[in-house]
Amino acid sequence: MPRRHFLVTASAAAVALSLPATARAASLAPTSSMRGGANNYRPGAPLVERLGSGFTVHGKVLRAADGRPLEGRRIQIWAATTLGGEREPRNHGSVLTRADGSFALEMEQIVPNFGQPHAHLAYDDGEFETVFLRPVMPSPRDTSVRADFVLA
Repeated sequence: MPRRHFLVTASAAAVALSLPATARAASLAPTSSMRGGANNYRPGAPLVERLGSGFTVHGKVLRAADGRPLEGRRIQIWAATTLGGEREPRNHGSVLTRADGSFALEMEQIVPNFGQPHAHLAYDDGEFETVFLRPVMPSPRDTSVRADFVLA
């Protein structure tokens, strides 16, 4: 790629990323629930600061209608970890999204369950359609996983 073309492309990308979400996307496709995502879901799982250390589940929550970040949304997270399976109470908790729509929860290392290292995440506040996600990690040695929600 010629240097000039690269600089123009890089500048356009930087401008696009610096714009507020509302200027970038008038609307976004809503996230669909994933098959198996609701397995071992617990309505009303408590808000927690952390569930351990060594693994981070993080992501962002946006509104489909205008792409704006959603603050104060409750995201439930659970997984099989070194503490036990998905039903283990120490592996369940909820966090609230920050002003920029982001969330994060540190927990013990996720271990394979039914042959796959994966986490479960749920949005279930009621203002938008409930969404269950089940992201699978490529390796049991991964130390983080990201899952984003676009709610409608």
